[in-house]
Amino acid sequence: MNRDEQGLDFSTVIASTVHDMKNSLSALIQAHDQWLARLPEVLHGGSEQGVMEHEFRHLNGMLVQLLGLYKLDINQLPICPDYHELDDFIEAQLAAQQEVLEHRDILATWRLETESPLGFFDRELVASVVGNVLTNAIRHAGHALQISIEDVGEQLVISVNDDGPGYPQRMLERQQDYVQGIDSSTGSTGLGLYFAARIAALHERNGVRGRIEISNGGVLGGGLFRLYLP
Repeated sequence: MNRDEQGLDFSTVIASTVHDMKNSLSALIQAHDQWLARLPEVLHGGSEQGVMEHEFRHLNGMLVQLLGLYKLDINQLPICPDYHELDDFIEAQLAAQQEVLEHRDILATWRLETESPLGFFDRELVASVVGNVLTNAIRHAGHALQISIEDVGEQLVISVNDDGPGYPQRMLERQQDYVQGIDSSTGSTGLGLYFAARIAALHERNGVRGRIEISNGGVLGGGLFRLYLP
């Protein structure tokens, strides 16, 4: 039986559908922004708008992850590392979340503790990971979160810490098994962490691959996500 007789590959169908969904979501977000701009100032803000902004970003992040995982599976996700200004990178990630942070009344801070102001990584891929982690941190945070970058040995470590309840013990105990099935209490599938781990591993230098780590604690006491880049 040849390929035509077998029919379309299901993963290709899903990837095509996800791509269309992402385009539709982008059009919806643009229309929402235009509609919002026409509203009187007195009608701006409110918890409903914060929910919409957060869920728009959450949906977009999930679709980006699904497309990324498909491309990883067929070895078509290119990695293009380069040198980037770290303070600019952090500020850009927080700026993308600014409206949601304001609506959720969350104070976001950042710190940079590195010997060099530059980091070597694929900005788009790492930004997709950090953006997803920030979205989840905002979902679970009380009133504060912090993103930081520091040197640990010869690796660059990007951390996101919040003041929420932290990662469930079940997730902490299965650090190497990020696709853990749907958690009925949280709705989590673990795909976000799996995607982050795969992106981290694409970054390699001198035989050392990038990795991720989750724990609870940090300066804010809640969930602590770390991305290690060699």
